[in-house]
Amino acid sequence: MGAHPAFAPAEFADRLRRTRAALAARGVAVGIFDECESMAWLTGYGNSENRWRCVVVPVEGEPFILIRALDAAPCRERSAVTEIGTFLDWEAPLPILARMLAERGWAEGPVGFDYGSPSFTARRFAQAQAALPRARITDLGPLVAELRLIKSAAEIALIRTAAGIADAALRRAAAACRAGGSQRDAALAATAAFIELGAEPGAPGPISAGRGWDFLHGHMTEAALAPGDVVHIELIPRVLGYSARIMRCVAVGEPAPALAEAAATLAALQDRQIAAMRPGAVARDVDRILREGVVAAGLRERFDNITGYTLGFYSHATTHTSDFTRIFHPEAAWRLEPGMVFHIYASAAGVSFSETVLVTESGPEILTRTPRTLLSAGDAT
Repeated sequence: MGAHPAFAPAEFADRLRRTRAALAARGVAVGIFDECESMAWLTGYGNSENRWRCVVVPVEGEPFILIRALDAAPCRERSAVTEIGTFLDWEAPLPILARMLAERGWAEGPVGFDYGSPSFTARRFAQAQAALPRARITDLGPLVAELRLIKSAAEIALIRTAAGIADAALRRAAAACRAGGSQRDAALAATAAFIELGAEPGAPGPISAGRGWDFLHGHMTEAALAPGDVVHIELIPRVLGYSARIMRCVAVGEPAPALAEAAATLAALQDRQIAAMRPGAVARDVDRILREGVVAAGLRERFDNITGYTLGFYSHATTHTSDFTRIFHPEAAWRLEPGMVFHIYASAAGVSFSETVLVTESGPEILTRTPRTLLSAGDAT
């Protein structure tokens, strides 16, 4: 069994137990999971899909991983699942999977895949049908994503660490937003802080200058910053895959009074929204506080996006930049539970704020600590 640097074997044993119970409740004998996040959560190891790979979890019997031979050694170093099946790079993996299932008597019963996995394409579905002609293949849906919603103490500890790195990196990135500099300077400062402080190398997150409200996913440009510009910085550090997120805006030079007023109003509305994030709260009620408040305050004419989403584990090889297993919107009827972690964000009238928020038994805890105000380069040093 491999050794994970953050989780004890008992944690993975509990994850497998819960997964088996969920499979049994769906009447499925074997679950086959090929999404990066699902594999890593179940086993401690997940990698890119240069060649297809999966973890097989039976309701009864021992799980196994099927992976290209080149990746078997690092998989064994980290994985809590001890049996590793391999294939050569030029071999088709689905027939090998079918043979391994048949050897265990699992090739003719109900077999589940996650049809929503980016790895389980239409072509791969056809290959699975051809390789497992007697199996009753069914859709598991986001089974593991749902199980991942409630974070363990060890997972929360990693997100706390990531939140501290996000705060420190934000200070450095904001300090780089000076007249004559560029958005690239902020990105460089944030990325260097990630690596120095213990986060994984990778993109810092969206950094752009904009107006209005729909600037959050804008493009970083080479244009020199000038007084009056506002740089929107969203940082997404990951520690062993677990991410915290924070978003602030930085005024270059003295901010216009209207911008400062909008920032204060938006922060106050977000304070009210976060305060409502208590166990048992209905998501649409939490969403309404910010959504209707922003429009009523005249900060936006309409509100077209969600106001928050799930935070947790993001594989280095994921296709997902955000986890939308739970999102806050006007029709969201799900309830908040202790152990859930969210990225709560707001943008309007040229300003933007976000926080990483943990739902505890006694209410919300904001894990990111940077004051929710309009920043300037001078304030951030």
